[in-house]
Order: sequence, then structure tokens, then C-alpha cells
Amino acid sequence: AGAFAQTATNHFGDPFLRATSALPGCPAPAGPLYTPEQVREEAHVRAEAGTSCFHSGRCRLPNAYLYDKEIAPRAVQYLQRDERLADSSVWIVVQRRIVYLLGCVKSREQAQAMERSVGLIDDVAGVVNQLSAPGEAPRYPLAESR
Repeated sequence: AGAFAQTATNHFGDPFLRATSALPGCPAPAGPLYTPEQVREEAHVRAEAGTSCFHSGRCRLPNAYLYDKEIAPRAVQYLQRDERLADSSVWIVVQRRIVYLLGCVKSREQAQAMERSVGLIDDVAGVVNQLSAPGEAPRYPLAESR
């Protein structure tokens, strides 16, 4: 685990931000970390996936990953300003216009509301809900496990 932490980095600069922090004891996600080998494996896939969005006409920018740094703070702002979601502990990762919701919520209904809300943000192509309700194990890789 220690060797992974020393060699893994967020090489691609994927936005990884904490949006809310009201639930104590919610395990922190590992975030978007890649070993040098994973970087080599991902580079071609990311180039192809990023540019295919533009070539198909679904993106106005030449690469889908160019949206991520704009989407991330807007998603955080949205989550922080919605009072229905305040009693949660949530982190987000954004990759290729897809927002990953990681963390803990009070209920499955709150998780579903969060997923629907973030999906309405301009330029978001999709939302992956990896939120855990009370009694559920984390649905994402943990920071301390790496």
C-alpha cells in the first residue's frame, strides 16, 4: 500500500474536490490516482475518448476532458448551496464530463436527489453515484487502502 501511494499520482489532473463534510467518520476516497504503468495504459484511451466527443458533434471543445476543470467547482457550488444535501460528506471527481459522487449521505433518497441535481449542471454528460447510506459499506476505493 505504501509503495502505491509513493508512485501513484493524479497524472492527468482530474478534478478531485470535497463538496460537503457534515457526516463525521465518512471514509475519504482515494481519488484519481494512477501508477506510471496505468498512465501509459490510460493515455491512448483518454486521447481517443476525449476527442471522439468533439468529432461526433457532442462537444463544442476539442476534447471532453477540457470541460472538467469548469464543471468541478460548479458541481461543488451546487451541492453546497442545496440545503437538502447539507447533511452529507461528499467528494467529487470529474473525468470526461462525468461527475463521480463519492462519500456518505443520510439516505438513498438523498443520494438520488444529489445524482439528479448534479446531472442538471451545464456540460455534465453523466453522473456516477457511488454514495453510501447509513449501514452500507463505501462504494469507492478508500484513501487509506492505497
